[in-house]
Amino acid sequence: MRHGKRTIKLGRKSEHRNAMLANLVASLVLHGRVRTTLEKAKAARLLADRVITFGKKGTLHHRRLAMAALHQKTAVAKLFKDLAPQYQGRSGGYTRIIKLNQRIGDGAPLALLEWVETAAAAVPAPEPEKPAATT
Repeated sequence: MRHGKRTIKLGRKSEHRNAMLANLVASLVLHGRVRTTLEKAKAARLLADRVITFGKKGTLHHRRLAMAALHQKTAVAKLFKDLAPQYQGRSGGYTRIIKLNQRIGDGAPLALLEWVETAAAAVPAPEPEKPAATT
């Protein structure tokens, strides 16, 4: 029985799955959002939240754990420098999954995986209207 087993297998061997999810989360760190299938987005969300927690702690040990998870120096540097400080006051839920349409070729459900805080920061706030000057 698979009670308590959280691994989403995605029809791949463990080395392939780990490399694919590391690349997906590294792309998420570098670009802010990633368009992928819904199941891959759900699997990558777990790794992305874990990596942000490493970045929030900020020690050398956690930097090495993040490097072991992502395999890309530029992604780890951006994670610790830019992303992790934005989430210091947040205790979880760093990503959001937005469901999109189905893929044309095989009908797989697509999703958009993005960060919660940076998506809100990317949209500029509307400027308040200035009152008309009376002369």
